[in-house]
Amino acid sequence: MPVRPREHAFHLFFETHHVELARMASLITGDQSVADDLAADALAEIWRYWDRVNAADDPLAYARGVLVNVARNWNRKNGLEQRGARLTSLFRRESPITETDVPFALDVRAALARLPYRRRACVVLRYAFDLSEREVAEILGISVGTVKSQTSRGAAQLAELISQDHLGEPELRRAVLTRAARHSELEAGR
Repeated sequence: MPVRPREHAFHLFFETHHVELARMASLITGDQSVADDLAADALAEIWRYWDRVNAADDPLAYARGVLVNVARNWNRKNGLEQRGARLTSLFRRESPITETDVPFALDVRAALARLPYRRRACVVLRYAFDLSEREVAEILGISVGTVKSQTSRGAAQLAELISQDHLGEPELRRAVLTRAARHSELEAGR
């Protein structure tokens, strides 16, 4: 039986973006154990409206928005208003974690889980997925100004949480604070 173009297009989209959407779900919810389920739920919703998604200017941005909504509903359903942290290149697939980065990664993920949902979503979308402020605003359905303020507050809160929490190693603490300061300087220069 020949594959129809609609199914083929969705299959390609699924194969290309499933892992990224699951990673995004994990970072937004702070719960790896539900990430694949949330990504699957989002992709099921995307399939349901595939013609609309496929016709969008940016189907991936549309899919990210669906995933954010699915994750938001999961957070509400489970009563989670977690706190969290600003992400760095540490969470990108193309930047493997070295042995010395493992404690740092765990601290950042723990801090990320402590941020309020919207702040965490802004930070994850901006830093882990390198989306522009405009793209984040569209995905979350908020203004660019809100994205800027939530991202800035999230970055500051992350630096504070990490500097206070589990960073026993002075070089890791310095690395976190340096990264946060560097980002703040870059943001101020924009």
